[in-house]
Amino acid sequence: MAILLLLSPHPPNPPQNPKSTISLPTSTPASSKRNLILKTTSLFLMSLTPQQYPVAHSSPQAPPPPPRPALSGISNTKNWFQFFGDGFAIRVPPQFQDVQEPEDYNSGLSLYGDKVKPKTFAARFASADGYEVVSVVIRPSNSLKITFLEAKDITDLGSLKEAAKIFIPVGSTVYSARAIRIKEEEGFRTYYFYEFGVQEQHAALVAAVNGGKTYIAGATAPQSKWNDDGVKLRSAAISMTVL
Repeated sequence: MAILLLLSPHPPNPPQNPKSTISLPTSTPASSKRNLILKTTSLFLMSLTPQQYPVAHSSPQAPPPPPRPALSGISNTKNWFQFFGDGFAIRVPPQFQDVQEPEDYNSGLSLYGDKVKPKTFAARFASADGYEVVSVVIRPSNSLKITFLEAKDITDLGSLKEAAKIFIPVGSTVYSARAIRIKEEEGFRTYYFYEFGVQEQHAALVAAVNGGKTYIAGATAPQSKWNDDGVKLRSAAISMTVL
């Protein structure tokens, strides 16, 4: 299975007919912005279904990929706002807004036997125009890969290459993949980092495991915006830490 990141719609191409032009407003109405963010949300978990074929890293018909980004292309995020969620923390880029949908507090409360519906996103922030999104999702590790024992580290889901089938959508072009080991009080924790492009979108993803849960931070934007803001978005994804 593959978790498809929250992909932002690419800005429309310039009109070919000079007599028929579309002028974009300088500001986005609240309702339109919400619809834009909801549209990107619908793509996030689109491929949470078993895949019977491997991840395709490139396509002969696809345009040449952009230069491979180096993991060193990150910025210092210590001055950014740090959001603390359920078992994780992440730095939020300046001017990004919290766009998390309010919870339905009535769900699961009508009958004592009901199960409370899990949140789709543990955190979600977007740029003012809604095109750039930073989000975190939490999933039981055994829902991503069947394991008999509780997963304690991302390596329990497989190697960096094997886990790519879980986190990277089929048909993506992979630009970078790294395993990052972080020293903690009780030893080392491994984080998997992937950067890839799919359908004119660019994404950076970081995943880690703790206590049988997989924490996935993703930062996405259209490729046209990534060229300018890629360092900022990549830095936001890499800033996620499991607590």
